[in-house]
Amino acid sequence: MRANTSPTGLALLLIVVGLLLSFTSITAAFVTHEPIWRYLIAAGCFLQFSGWMVHGRRSGGGR
Repeated sequence: MRANTSPTGLALLLIVVGLLLSFTSITAAFVTHEPIWRYLIAAGCFLQFSGWMVHGRRSGGGR
């Protein structure tokens, strides 16, 4: 088992960019009430999910 289980590299980049995109889009959706922001919220969540999947694959999955 690895001592460091924190995401690094590409996984960390995907997670952070997805988080920033989601939070920014959520704020913009509440301020402007435009439904187009929902697509960016979904894209940010997808980036976060992808980052966690890359991290899980790199760290050995559920083992």
